[in-house]
Amino acid sequence: MDSQSKRKPNAREIAARIRGEIAAGTFGPGDRLPGGRAYAKKLGVSLMTVQNAYAQLRDEGLVEGRSGSGTYVRETAPGEQGPREAAQRLADLQAEVARVSAELAGLVERGGPTELEELRLEVAQLKERVTALEERVHPA
Repeated sequence: MDSQSKRKPNAREIAARIRGEIAAGTFGPGDRLPGGRAYAKKLGVSLMTVQNAYAQLRDEGLVEGRSGSGTYVRETAPGEQGPREAAQRLADLQAEVARVSAELAGLVERGGPTELEELRLEVAQLKERVTALEERVHPA
């Protein structure tokens, strides 16, 4: 066994997993997420790690906690972007950030000014997309 297979997921990784499941439709609006204690036990992590993952998803506007009942995928209000669409957009942005990061690493190796300017433009566009998504997820 390698050490990678024994590594326990952190809160960010758990949130990404659930975000992906929301984007894929595994969890739909109104669905209850697994109970924190049982999910923590299943993943081999602390309850606090799962709670932190759920808090991240709440901050993103994807889920809501119901006192004494659990954590649920948010229902969509009329005219509001649904949790599935928001999760998919977040996943798309994360993939874009990974792509730009890989490109940046290549530029550092090559060091070309033209490529660097192209990357600056892409980063600016990515920032605009992130800002727009944040405004949709967390309207003022």
